[in-house]
Amino acid sequence: MKGQIFKIHSDFYYVNTAQGEYECKIRDVLKKRKDAIVVGDFVELEQLNENSKQAFVSKVLPRESYIPRPKVANINQVIIVSAIKEPDLDFEQLNRYLAFCEYYDLHPVLCFNKNDLEGEEEIIAKIKDIYVPLNYNIIFTSALEGNGIDEFKKLLQNKITVLCGSSGVGKSSLINAIRPDLNLKTKQVSEKTERGTHTTRHCEIITLENESRIVDTPGFSQLKFDFLMPAQVGLLFREIVKIQNEYGACKFSDCIHEHETGCQIIEHPELIDKTRYESYLQFVKEAKEYKKQVTYGGKKTESRSKIVHNKEITKISSKKRQISRRKSNQEIDKEIHE
Repeated sequence: MKGQIFKIHSDFYYVNTAQGEYECKIRDVLKKRKDAIVVGDFVELEQLNENSKQAFVSKVLPRESYIPRPKVANINQVIIVSAIKEPDLDFEQLNRYLAFCEYYDLHPVLCFNKNDLEGEEEIIAKIKDIYVPLNYNIIFTSALEGNGIDEFKKLLQNKITVLCGSSGVGKSSLINAIRPDLNLKTKQVSEKTERGTHTTRHCEIITLENESRIVDTPGFSQLKFDFLMPAQVGLLFREIVKIQNEYGACKFSDCIHEHETGCQIIEHPELIDKTRYESYLQFVKEAKEYKKQVTYGGKKTESRSKIVHNKEITKISSKKRQISRRKSNQEIDKEIHE
């Protein structure tokens, strides 16, 4: 029997199958896997008995896609939810999610929620100026007023979609707008910190209408590019790739577009938005820390053996090696003399 894990809680794996939902444990052999079993994994089950809704996960099927933060497998698209205001739009965080999608080769959609607020024409125009030329799919919604909800529904049809975005931007509110019966918890943005609070505590695949499934995730704002080299960061920005395709490669193959001579990005600053370039520099800074760690973080290990009179003998560890009698007497003489 095959199915898909839609929730993991307290070492129990909840699996959707054609025969219904099953509460499962995993076989001991699977506990030794290097990569953990995650929400979204397709698995094979061994049913305890014909009438039981409990089973064992016996096999994990190959994944079509995977992201590690949050850990989800086999998704078709990522909808990045941002609030136009309350909290204020964070361009760096938005660009962080976009670069994240580019790295994992996931299809991103930009959803700007809370479109019911007045006086935000300027920020909306800026959003369009930056992201429309980059060919990102953009929608504007209001979970409160119901604006754009039909378009949001169409994006979800026949797909498994991850909603990502900072806490308080309205991810749970958008899901409630489609399925009010779910009644997911929502909280207001703090007036003091101007940030939301986490209301989603774990990843869970929620089945909506028209074979649409959505992964409700905790707000994950700690995503950092501390796992790749600085020269790779530019590949995650569509405009940087486009500039190099149209104007040729930079003079140096390892150019990171900061202050190098012959850099095509520096020579064409009008072709990249300031907020995008500032985000790029921040991600490069994070990648530099990773490079430093890889380059200088190695530890030298001492050989466990040595060659004496053309014979290999095992070294005695420094902890077990006793002080020789001669050296001991020398130390005693020194103490007496002092």
